[in-house]
Amino acid sequence: MMATLAEPTLIDNLRRSGAEVIDDPDSLDFFAHDIYTRGADLAAVVRPKSKEQLAAAVKAATDAGHAVAPRGGGMSYTSGYIQDAPGTVLFDLAAMNRVLDINEADMTVTVEAGCTWATLYEALKPRGLRTPMWGTLSGLKASIGGGMSQNGIFWGSSKHGTAALSCVSLEVVLADGTIMRTGSEFTRPYGPDLTGLFCGDTGALGIKATVTLRLVREAKCHGYASFVFDDHASWLAASSEIERSEIATECFGFDPNLNALRMKRESLASDAKQLVGMMRQQGGLLKGLKEGAKVALAGRDFLKDAKFSLHVLTEGRIQAAADADIEAARAIAKQNGGREVENTIPKIVRANPFGPLNSMLGPDGERWAPIHGLLPHSKAQGCYDAINALFDTHRAEMDRLGLHIGTLVANVGGQGVIIEPCIYWPDASNPLIRDTVEDAHLKRLPVLEANAESWALTQKLKQALVDLFFEHKAVHFQIGRAYRYRDSLDPAANALLKSVKQKVDPRGLMNPGSLGL
Repeated sequence: MMATLAEPTLIDNLRRSGAEVIDDPDSLDFFAHDIYTRGADLAAVVRPKSKEQLAAAVKAATDAGHAVAPRGGGMSYTSGYIQDAPGTVLFDLAAMNRVLDINEADMTVTVEAGCTWATLYEALKPRGLRTPMWGTLSGLKASIGGGMSQNGIFWGSSKHGTAALSCVSLEVVLADGTIMRTGSEFTRPYGPDLTGLFCGDTGALGIKATVTLRLVREAKCHGYASFVFDDHASWLAASSEIERSEIATECFGFDPNLNALRMKRESLASDAKQLVGMMRQQGGLLKGLKEGAKVALAGRDFLKDAKFSLHVLTEGRIQAAADADIEAARAIAKQNGGREVENTIPKIVRANPFGPLNSMLGPDGERWAPIHGLLPHSKAQGCYDAINALFDTHRAEMDRLGLHIGTLVANVGGQGVIIEPCIYWPDASNPLIRDTVEDAHLKRLPVLEANAESWALTQKLKQALVDLFFEHKAVHFQIGRAYRYRDSLDPAANALLKSVKQKVDPRGLMNPGSLGL
């Protein structure tokens, strides 16, 4: 389907903002995709370089009656910026990518919303600083503004929780072009938490222009451990107890299917490239060579027969502190029937925190769709059992159409555990995926044809998982248009949310449909 061109008057008014305006059909088609699907045709894509250009262009679009929507790194798979109706003006914030201020006295950093987690990490690294939650696994492309809008986890999350908890304040552009600061520049909350109101809103209430985050000192010492378990009950029990013990900065695991996929996908060349990064991370040539030799000798066979794997990372100001937390994790794993294996995966992942995003295609070129739920520890086992039962119900049809599942778990400090089944299905990729995956990796994969039947089953399973998580009272990041957020709200809370939306976006032009609004 080809995108339609917008009327010249709209384009002229948008260009008066000073921002770059894109309206050629091929580009509009590209920007109409997220990782999972394609939305309705866009009227234009605007790429501002400042908050002033952003505000002026938003006003020009909404004055003309066009809906607007923000796009950060484009790593959404829940239709966060994908539109249901044609004619939206999409705001690509990739050119608003500056680190504006690093305040070492007050331990805050302010960035433009299009700055990626990887860019911020590299800017702070020479100063020995980072943010508490310091990025998602997609941080090479994923933006910090997107991280505030979608919320998210990974680096630092077992200790510091979600991305939004590291945020101090925001500057947000509202639907009429108003630039609003949400709170104090050094602490949160000050009175009712207006910053929190715009965190996790998936861009339904406004477009982030700048983000101020807390800073912490980068740890000097690290610990790593990996364990395998024979069943998911002991695997989840160990993971939960590690989170409750507050000993890990990151704790994540893979089920047998995801372990097998990783073994199949990762090549020896990839291992070697990542090994170089790991050796540099170890601090000192001799130590790096020793650790590199251990990892190289272990190879990837240590997980060949693994059922459920769990990987734990710790930090400390001195090595004894990081090692003590690893010893505590060892004791918890042993109490739950775990066996320690070579700690290759956490070492390599930590040394290359923002690697290429080649995993958005399976090892045989399959498409990929993760669906997750955050659950309290007391509900995790029952929900995992229900997920397995759901897939068992559809097993024959999945086998016939070549669908398979791999499941990730990850701890979120002070909150619970993420369970994330990933669906892999044979189908054609899309322009965003082809642009994101490394060319060399793409060349090694088969090119699959469109497969309407497997796509239909994927959509059916995805919705079934969304409904299952809702029944188990899970909560979600990247709510977008995928999860049943408003169905979960108390009626009075739902009414309040609608009134806030009406106040900041009276004509319903700010990312309509997101959050179910």
